[in-house]
Amino acid sequence: MEYIYICPKCGIVYRNKTDSPNRCSSCGIDTIYSTYNDQDWYAFSRDEREELKARIIANPDRAKQQVTEMTNRYLERQKALPNILISSGFSFEGYRIVKYSGYISGDDAVQIPRSGIFGSDNGKKLTDALVRIRKQALKELKEAAFDLGCNAVIGVDFDYITLEPETANFRGGTLYEPYIICVTANGNAVVIEKE
Repeated sequence: MEYIYICPKCGIVYRNKTDSPNRCSSCGIDTIYSTYNDQDWYAFSRDEREELKARIIANPDRAKQQVTEMTNRYLERQKALPNILISSGFSFEGYRIVKYSGYISGDDAVQIPRSGIFGSDNGKKLTDALVRIRKQALKELKEAAFDLGCNAVIGVDFDYITLEPETANFRGGTLYEPYIICVTANGNAVVIEKE
């Protein structure tokens, strides 16, 4: 396990195996102990980590209280996500929609090496990757609904994008980069109540 430290000047996040003070390798000043270990820190989304980092830098003395508040919010969200209903339709039997909160989406992408797409198990690799990014996109969709105070998403559909990036190399040839498959889950966040 490693502990998370943040440089208050340049915002660099460091991991250290001990909870002793650290110095920023970029600017040389003492870093702030976030009170998080690396496993807990990276359980937050990127946006949540950025928000937490800004709060810790702004008021290091309040860091522990802020960490507790964000942890509680994270736990509340994780508890609520399984209960957020999703439908490709526009209603739920036995429920009525009492509030529409707008269009939301969740996104994810995966890179697949061009050499890895060919072979005996290429279909399994591709479908496993699609399942993984579709689940992540749905999780982000539910998180967006939760952030709006909603308990359901209607009209859910998926959009897929495939990219075959390539670029010129320094010798004037073509460098073929890994395939990228993106998925977006879209829908309308709503609040529903039992009839």
